[in-house]
Amino acid sequence: DRKLAMKGFCTILLFGLKCSFSSTVTHSLLYFKTSSTQVPNFPQFVSVGYVNGLQIVYYDSKTRKYEPKQEWMKKITEKDHEYWDRGTQRNLNNEQVFKVSIDIAKQRLNLTDGLHIYQWMVGCEWDNETNEINGYWQETFVAPRPEAVVTKHKWERDGEAVRAKDYITHRCVDYLKKYLRNGESVLMRKELPLVSFLQKSPSSPVTCHATGFYPDRARLFWTKDGEELYEGVDYWEILPNHDGTFQKSADLDLTSVPHQDWERYECVFQLSGVPDKNYRLERSKIRTNGEDGTDYTQIWLQLNEVTLYKFKHLSLRSGNAEVAEKLNPEGER
Repeated sequence: DRKLAMKGFCTILLFGLKCSFSSTVTHSLLYFKTSSTQVPNFPQFVSVGYVNGLQIVYYDSKTRKYEPKQEWMKKITEKDHEYWDRGTQRNLNNEQVFKVSIDIAKQRLNLTDGLHIYQWMVGCEWDNETNEINGYWQETFVAPRPEAVVTKHKWERDGEAVRAKDYITHRCVDYLKKYLRNGESVLMRKELPLVSFLQKSPSSPVTCHATGFYPDRARLFWTKDGEELYEGVDYWEILPNHDGTFQKSADLDLTSVPHQDWERYECVFQLSGVPDKNYRLERSKIRTNGEDGTDYTQIWLQLNEVTLYKFKHLSLRSGNAEVAEKLNPEGER
C-alpha cells in the first residue's frame, strides 16, 4: 500500500500465484485473460490489456473483435496494418484453448457442474532508468496441489519457461516501449486528486479519500504533528476509476482522540515527481451521511465492489491444460 510503484516478479502456481514486490518507478504491460462457465451476463472469454494500469485493448467472446480502448492505440496501425486482425485471430484461438483448459482442469479436480473460472496473467515491467526487466510469467513453476503436478512436469519438459522468458524480456518489453511512445501525452501526464474527508457515523473512522489522480504511483497516508502514523490506520489499495484515473483511501480511528486535537492530524498525498499535498483534518470539512442529500455509504460500497473485482482478476486459477503450449499472449510471440 505504501509503495510508489509495484515492481517484482510473480511465479505461476498451478491453481495459484505467488508474487514478490519492491518499490521503484517502472512502466508495465499486463494482460488478463478470463474464461468462465455458468457466469450469468458475462462473456465466456474476456481478454484485456493494460499499460501502467490504463486499459488499452479489449476482446470478448460476444463481440469477437480485438479493439482499442484508447484513441492513441489506433496509431499502432500506421506501421503495422494487420495489428488488430492478428489480435482478433489470436483471441479467437485463445478462446478455444481456454475452453479446453477448463474442461481438463475439471477432469483433474473431479468436478462436473457449477461455476468455474480459468484465468491467466502475463506481462512485463521495465525500469526506463536502470533498464531492468521483470516479468509476470516467471521461470519456475510450482504445483501447490497434487492435481497440478502433471502440468508442472509437462511445462518443464516442453521448455515453457524458456519461451516465457523470451517473451517477457524481448517482445513484451518492445511492445511496452512502442505503446509508451504512442501514448506519451496520456501515460506520462500528472493529475492531482480531489481529496475529501468522509465519515459514515460519529463513531466510525475518518476516511481520507483521494480520487482522480494519475498515474497510480502514489501514496496516501495520515500524520500527527508531521509524523507518519502506522497504528490506528487502515490503508486501502489503489483502485482504478472508470475514466482511467485512480483512487485511494486511508481510514483513521479517532475514537479516543479529543475533538480539540483533531487538527493535529493531516492526510498527505504523494505523487511521483509532484510536491506533497497536505490536507489538515478539520471537523467542519468532514462529510457524513445526509449532507447535501448524499449517502456516502455508497462510496464504501463502490470501493468494496472494485476491490472484489480486482481481487477476482488477480487471484489466478491457472489450472492448466495439455494445450497450454499453444497459448499466445496478447503481445507477439
